[in-house]
Amino acid sequence: MGQEDKEEIEQIMAGMECAKDFECYKSGFEKLGRVKDGGLDNYVWCLEEKGKARDCGFSLWFGDGMLCKCPLRIYIAKKLKK
Repeated sequence: MGQEDKEEIEQIMAGMECAKDFECYKSGFEKLGRVKDGGLDNYVWCLEEKGKARDCGFSLWFGDGMLCKCPLRIYIAKKLKK
């Protein structure tokens, strides 16, 4: 991860609250919820179990699935491909 990515991530984190205290970032991206980029600009598909996803404040039901609207997770998925 380059300096530009680090700066962008820090800016995203500064503009949001995270109930998990940014565990994904602090773990070096080892503890990430499973997602899939479906081509939507501001969302990724959440692939976690529905019960676990339902407990997340960034989840959003859409049809038969769940979308993730966490700005940090979306950046990680779309820009860092993780």
